[in-house]
Amino acid sequence: MTPPVCTLASNPTSYPSFSAYVRTRGTVLMRTARSLTANPCDAEDLLQTALAKTYVAWDRIEDHRALDGYVRRTLVNTRTSQWRKRKVDEFVCDELPEAEGAPSSDPAEAQALRDAMWRAVTRLPDRQRAMVVLRYYEDLSEVQTAELLGVSVGTVKSAVSRALGKLREDPELTPVR
Repeated sequence: MTPPVCTLASNPTSYPSFSAYVRTRGTVLMRTARSLTANPCDAEDLLQTALAKTYVAWDRIEDHRALDGYVRRTLVNTRTSQWRKRKVDEFVCDELPEAEGAPSSDPAEAQALRDAMWRAVTRLPDRQRAMVVLRYYEDLSEVQTAELLGVSVGTVKSAVSRALGKLREDPELTPVR
């Protein structure tokens, strides 16, 4: 039989004063642990961890009148360590952030689509191409595009509409089904 790793764990009654301390001060310490966490179960775990650390250090604690301060400091330090090591939680929500069945985009396919789109834009007549580039590549408003090109807003709207129609019909941009 191999000896236990922690020799104190093999004899739980090594420190009867520790057991008495936990029995008398447990409620107060639990209140402190509860104030450090949002969840009662987490508070119990935190207190249990702090008491385990205190138990291991019981021999080294010289002034047993200051035990509450020692345990409180252990609670705070343990909670701080837990907070620093915390993992990002996932929360259940009603709506998924990404569309269902949306395939992950392949960077090569995305680049090929951008290239095809640019080739299609370059095939547009000059005036339509200028308006599409200003509206969708430079992100200007219809009014800004009209002012920049010296035309009316209605002209921008109709020219962009015709250009988008041509782009929708472009065989290079038509999705394969």
